[in-house]
Amino acid sequence: MTAIGTPGPVSLALHGRTALVTGAAGGIGRACALRLAAAGATVRAVDRDTDGLARLVTDHPNGARGRIEPCPLDLTDLDAAERIAAGTDLLVNNAGLQLVRPIEEFPPEVFHQVLTVMLEAPFRLLRGALPHMYAQGWGRVINISSVHGLRASPFKSAYVAAKHGLEGLSKTAALEGAPHGVTSNCVNPGYVRTPLVERQLADQAAAHGIPEERVLADILLADSALKRLVEPAEVAEAVAYLCTPEASFVTGTSLALDGGWTAH
Repeated sequence: MTAIGTPGPVSLALHGRTALVTGAAGGIGRACALRLAAAGATVRAVDRDTDGLARLVTDHPNGARGRIEPCPLDLTDLDAAERIAAGTDLLVNNAGLQLVRPIEEFPPEVFHQVLTVMLEAPFRLLRGALPHMYAQGWGRVINISSVHGLRASPFKSAYVAAKHGLEGLSKTAALEGAPHGVTSNCVNPGYVRTPLVERQLADQAAAHGIPEERVLADILLADSALKRLVEPAEVAEAVAYLCTPEASFVTGTSLALDGGWTAH
């Protein structure tokens, strides 16, 4: 029983709904997949990490209301991404990758890969998912953006460009989807306790020429009023809220979980 004044999980029932979560094998995607399955959804867990997907299925509690269907897929296969989204009621575009380099040293092939996975694949997933959402008059599109969808940082040209593009795609989907009962929003966390952020510590240390132990406080959290990482479960709970009936008038917006970063 939750004590008065103690926050509890968002009340969410998704029985009979199908959700698709990309990047579901770890971090934010894993937390979202488990949260939506706990609410009763059938979750298509999309990731190229087959071992991570197997662990996700194993960790899904026995007897839980929903279920998780592992869907191994490399999102650079854009045609396959569009096909796998057919029949989806809730789409969570989460998959991402990061490389920290100055623009003049940034490998063009990596820039292309980042934009493909983080912007073009969400577009193709939308193309696959929206016909079903429109036909039934209901759908939820949630794009895991970032504070970097709202603010830029040096040495992250591909990531920042992709997230800014995702913001625009999300808003366009909101305007087009509104007459059909479909909402589209971004969730914009600051630095989340994920393997991607852990890898950035080493990259940023090399880029700035400082020890890794200084990177978190002096670089990553320099603009955050709250000096801690966001937990994946916190992001998943924001996603859950955007799926509730109470959030049906929330569309075309960006929900910042940035510890006050964008308050500057």
